[in-house]
Amino acid sequence: MVSEAGSTPAGGRPRVAIVTCAEIPLLEADDQLVLPALAALGVDASPVVWDDPAADWSAYDLVVLRSPWDYAQRHDEFLAWAAGVPRLVNPVGTVAWNTDKRYLAELAAAGLPVTPTTFLAPGDTWTPPSGDGEYVIKPAVSAGSRDTGRYGPGDAAQAVAHVRRLQAAGRITMIQPYLPAVDSYGETALLFFADPETGRLAYSHAIRKGPMLTGPDEGLETLYKPEEITPRVPTAAERAVGEAVVATLPTGLVYARVDLIPDERGNPLLIELELTEPSVFMLHDEGSAARLAAAICWAI
Repeated sequence: MVSEAGSTPAGGRPRVAIVTCAEIPLLEADDQLVLPALAALGVDASPVVWDDPAADWSAYDLVVLRSPWDYAQRHDEFLAWAAGVPRLVNPVGTVAWNTDKRYLAELAAAGLPVTPTTFLAPGDTWTPPSGDGEYVIKPAVSAGSRDTGRYGPGDAAQAVAHVRRLQAAGRITMIQPYLPAVDSYGETALLFFADPETGRLAYSHAIRKGPMLTGPDEGLETLYKPEEITPRVPTAAERAVGEAVVATLPTGLVYARVDLIPDERGNPLLIELELTEPSVFMLHDEGSAARLAAAICWAI
């Protein structure tokens, strides 16, 4: 699924493309932090829009995916682009696997603590769950909480309409229970960057993400929903789950993000494993930009 990392080119300063999308061509403030960190290590890095027809990807020693957040509506086109980019990280095999959240079923089958998830094909029938619990509906290929909604017992008609809307568009739909702990404890995101000494993913830092879903999907005009982010020291249990998830991954990855929410007993459950274009929240950890820059340099 993942190609091996390359070696540092001989002579001159390496050139690195930091991949973004047309809506944020100069990168967000968080991702901009890696540019001076790379410069300090002797690397010339610049943002490049992934679907810019003028971009010459062969001119770069490494192409790093960071914020191509419009890919979900153009998934096939994005994967075809990624397959044609030399020296892409994370690699195209990882991108193809990780941009379809059906990977969660594979991780659950491997014994990892994954939030229970039901996947619906476009032709499948579905009946909203009975009982008092809430649940989340979203497409299996998605980013930025677009096309995502939170539903309860009184929202059956809206939930069915949401599923049918996704199915009519030919999209795989996923249903997950809404974990109440997200409203109080929040979501924990653990960031891992490649260790430049070993090449293996190593823990960097963590953040807390506050609740974002307030009700049924009403559409989203922006690229992503705003997030409430604060630094967090993960619990021992969260670190253990994060390390267990990362241990299943092949070599050659520059970054990974493991998103966890506690179940009703307080046990961390995996919500998402982000290996393609995760926010890494460098604004919330002083040394993280230098660690990401070192990981990128390792991959050159």
